[in-house]
Amino acid sequence: MCYKTDENCLFCKIVKGDIPSTKVYETEKVYAFRDIEPQAPQHIIIIPKEHIASANDLNGENAEVISEVFVAAAHIAKIEGFADNGYRIVNNCGNDGGQTVGHIHFHLLAGRNLQWPPG
Repeated sequence: MCYKTDENCLFCKIVKGDIPSTKVYETEKVYAFRDIEPQAPQHIIIIPKEHIASANDLNGENAEVISEVFVAAAHIAKIEGFADNGYRIVNNCGNDGGQTVGHIHFHLLAGRNLQWPPG
């Protein structure tokens, strides 16, 4: 499949295989890997393979991939064994939102009691 990438983007480089990652799940449009600085016993990053900088850049042409991200999250939760106990899916948008990589991504967190509010 041909999709838009950014040659300077960390996550695009991971999808391309230029930077190693511990893959958890992959489809034609979505890639999931273990976070290198986990904030919970289970901390998996789920990204669309297409480069979308942030939630602010979603539109009618690219938004459908977000449903695939959530389908991936549910599948991963089942195969990793934490679906029944629960999990959290987080998207950070922009500097004040805590986004540190300019490629839309979702944190799948599980394996402990996740408190609210988060921060």
